[in-house]
Amino acid sequence: MQAILGGGISGLSAAYYLLKAGSKSKIIVFESGKRVGGWICTSRESNGLLFEQGPRTIRPRFEAGMNTLQLIEELHISHLVRGIPSSHSTAKNRMIFVKNKLHTLPSSLLQAFVRKAPFSRPLAAALLHDLKASRKVLDDESIYSFVERRLGRELADYAISPMICGICAGDAKEISVKFLAKSLFEWEQNHGSITKGLLATAWANREKLWTKSSVPKPLPGTLAYKAKQERWSVWSLEGGLEILPQTMLKHIQSGGVEVNLNGKCSKITFNDEGALLTVGNKNFHAKNVISTVPAQRLAPMLADQHPMLSEELSRIPTVTVAVVNLAFKGNVLNHDAFGFLIPPSEQKPILGVIFDTCSFPQNDFTVLTVMMGGRWFESRLGSSPSADNILNIALSEIRSILRISQEPCNHQVSVLKDCIPQYVVGHHDRVEKIRGYIQKHKLPLSLAGSSYDGVGVNDVIFSAKQAAKINL
Repeated sequence: MQAILGGGISGLSAAYYLLKAGSKSKIIVFESGKRVGGWICTSRESNGLLFEQGPRTIRPRFEAGMNTLQLIEELHISHLVRGIPSSHSTAKNRMIFVKNKLHTLPSSLLQAFVRKAPFSRPLAAALLHDLKASRKVLDDESIYSFVERRLGRELADYAISPMICGICAGDAKEISVKFLAKSLFEWEQNHGSITKGLLATAWANREKLWTKSSVPKPLPGTLAYKAKQERWSVWSLEGGLEILPQTMLKHIQSGGVEVNLNGKCSKITFNDEGALLTVGNKNFHAKNVISTVPAQRLAPMLADQHPMLSEELSRIPTVTVAVVNLAFKGNVLNHDAFGFLIPPSEQKPILGVIFDTCSFPQNDFTVLTVMMGGRWFESRLGSSPSADNILNIALSEIRSILRISQEPCNHQVSVLKDCIPQYVVGHHDRVEKIRGYIQKHKLPLSLAGSSYDGVGVNDVIFSAKQAAKINL
């Protein structure tokens, strides 16, 4: 038997890829909750409105992005895909809230040479700062510190800090540049600056500018080809993103995969035959285990037999995010944009707001999603705020920032506990150490999911695919 811990999108993907590769072993997915899909969760209101608690769009870029589009095709739900081109207003207009005002960030090369508030100089001037800054030899560094040194404090405060809030609800002063922006980090270490590293990389790859790339291009007729031709910035699914895990569940179950809901694993003991899993009051013998649960949840399962491994896993922290979905009748926005993020330095109780219906309209309604908490959950919202308190804070902020006086016709408050891992300084080396320990001790255990290789939907699906390959 092959065991998969976690029924989120990465756990379902691991089962899918094992099945696709023709695994002969029985596959069982153990999900501690009452539903699959993890943080991908779409709710439909009585009036037909859709609210997304978690991810709502996916980027089609790079190998992982193309892999997800291929998965969509294999699941036969391509007809539900809705792409947003890079020319769309929500792809071009991304805002930050600084000093009591919304500012649109530069979105083109030309705009980088023009000064735009809240920046005191054109963003292109940051490259001169980079060329003047000396190289600092480091094993890792926070992405805030790195950008502040090389590109200037304004870019760190007004671009990087809010971006990190949007990616992982985290503090840029704690998040690893080596993990999140590895190329930039290596350019400084190997070439002395970002600019020199960029030029050196371009020169090294100069032949690819004039010859056909060896990387296979998307085939005509595929979703990846369509995404490239139409220059998609992001895409989603008509009816909500939760259609993806729901469809995947039906597919793997039809292929014989067993999915155990409310199946919380409390202990894993490795032996010569594989692994013994304690799930509830039952024991299951597995040839190997793919864990897609958060590292901090996996840690206690291994504590008795492998305390050193457990300790390292427990050092990958998570944060809790409150999500408030709001719907208003008619158009109540004065901005046609993706939404806005707020730098931590503004000391606001919210991280940002997504203008959902600017990307995907829902009849004559305006739907917004307010993100709150993250790294600052307790300090700004309290240890256990009520749903009413969270709602009132969200409404107060959007009334102040967006000048919306109308009462929402629908709302939903969700507290997503420990939902996003924090890739703190040293994360890259920690993950290497964890996987090195597993390999050294020849444990029948593979790791996938957002704790290790990236927080995006593409990242966790691709990491599950890699884990499945190891276990064939």
